[in-house]
Amino acid sequence: MADSNFPRVHVGEWAESILDWLTTNAAGLFDAIKMATGWLVESLDSVLLAPTPIVVIIVVTALAWLVRSWQFAIATALGFALVASMDQWHNAMLTLSLVIIAVVVAVIIAVPIGIAAARSDGVSTAIRPLLDFMQTMPAFVYLIPAIIFFGVGAVPGVFATVIFSLPPGVRFTELGIRQVDSETVEAGAAFGATQSQILRGIQIPLAIPTIMAGITQVIMLALSMAVIAGMVGADGLGKEVVSAISTQNIPQGVEAGLGVVVLAIFLDRVSVALGNSGDYPSSLYRLIRKRLQRS
Repeated sequence: MADSNFPRVHVGEWAESILDWLTTNAAGLFDAIKMATGWLVESLDSVLLAPTPIVVIIVVTALAWLVRSWQFAIATALGFALVASMDQWHNAMLTLSLVIIAVVVAVIIAVPIGIAAARSDGVSTAIRPLLDFMQTMPAFVYLIPAIIFFGVGAVPGVFATVIFSLPPGVRFTELGIRQVDSETVEAGAAFGATQSQILRGIQIPLAIPTIMAGITQVIMLALSMAVIAGMVGADGLGKEVVSAISTQNIPQGVEAGLGVVVLAIFLDRVSVALGNSGDYPSSLYRLIRKRLQRS
């Protein structure tokens, strides 16, 4: 029964018809995506879970010191040790692999679209409503087509995570390139540089801090969606949280949640440091560079 005098518009049924058509006519494509994504996730799972936690903790600690500071390195070691001590290591590595795969795919798609939008007002105008739609649609809705196309497991989790986390990568890439000083671009053109050379040699390098800020947003959204993906059977911390909610298991939920926090802080700080390396003079990279410049 209608709630008003307006005629009933069957948007939901139309969307269902589109999904049915895609499922019927693009089944081969979805099978190929499922096979490739599943292989990537399983391979990265194997890489992250093959060494002992001590080895992984040493690697992430070294990375934290290399790009940021020794203080952050200590915090990283303590955080990952806490994850291992809570017996959430296996789940944390599964979540980390899902996030890494989703972020890599999202960045591969988002950066070229952002570049195209920065260089064409028409492209920017065309994709802006789509990005608004993708960012405002509730995250849970993305799980519906993901399940229809790929069933349950890690693959629909990656699919939904890519769709949900992609818009900031496009927006920040476009913003970063548009903010490059026009006189610098004109100077490059005056020296005979082609549009491709200006893009690769001037615009992208100067836009890197903004692009990395966008990638940081992609990582954070991917991590939040990876937790929600636990509802469709994606193994990891998200599945632990969903299980804790359904069984009202407070310790399980708190420990899985803390694991997510540790991963979020580590990925956020590392990605920010990679985009603004000059802001961290105590990083191992900066110290080595100073030593080499003096010698």
